[in-house]
Amino acid sequence: MAKNTICVWYDKDAEAAARFYAGVFPDSAVHAVHHAPGDYPSGKKGDVLTVDFTVAGVSCIGLNGGPAFKQTEAFSFMITTENQEETDRYWNAIVGNGGQESACGWCKDKWGVSWQITPRVLLEAMAAGGAEAKRAFDVMMTMKKIDVAKIEAARRG
Repeated sequence: MAKNTICVWYDKDAEAAARFYAGVFPDSAVHAVHHAPGDYPSGKKGDVLTVDFTVAGVSCIGLNGGPAFKQTEAFSFMITTENQEETDRYWNAIVGNGGQESACGWCKDKWGVSWQITPRVLLEAMAAGGAEAKRAFDVMMTMKKIDVAKIEAARRG
């Protein structure tokens, strides 16, 4: 068991979400599905209560807690990509499976969980600072899904 585990609240689809993530991202898996030992406010004995899973090596637990709390952009998974192909693959998997696009490399999956699909070249540009970071930042601000070629061009000036 991991020392630190991210708990993600779902209405009732934690298992479906975890299985989706495991099918999309490398180093991801569903490890265990736990059923409620008794009735609880948003479910009954035997319903899936929690799901232990990893996303890109990060230990998570999905909790089917009911509709009381909704996902917000205050929490997101940030996935660093190496190239446009990888960026497109993750973006298209999330958005194409009932999700929605947002700005600056952010999107939401169909369960409302936010994702930042972030090419390494963008992170490197921001870390470089100065005019290079400003150019990359300015072009990023015009995007939904990040366009690696445009970020690379902005870095060069």
